[in-house]
Amino acid sequence: MIGSIDISGLKYDINDATRKYVLKKIGSLDRFMPLHARKSATANIKLKEVNRDHGNKYEAEVVLTLPDKTITAADSTMNMMAAIDIVEAKLITQLRKYKQKRITLFNHL
Repeated sequence: MIGSIDISGLKYDINDATRKYVLKKIGSLDRFMPLHARKSATANIKLKEVNRDHGNKYEAEVVLTLPDKTITAADSTMNMMAAIDIVEAKLITQLRKYKQKRITLFNHL
């Protein structure tokens, strides 16, 4: 599990179901991290509702702080859960690249 997860809502009321969903999705990202980064990783999650001319949109932004890198992903959709899913997929891609780079770096030492 990621060491520290901070969830905040900007113009968005975070209910228990949303909080559990975010903790499940973002909290399980540690399996894509190198072992040394798992305990010291922190996640800062901002959920917000934006009023647009054609309806409300929900934005999710996650800033993942690792020992030597900061990874950010954001997305906005008509559904908060879908935005969280898309951000999770973006973070998985970035974490795989980060982990592969770290493995390659240590193998060359």
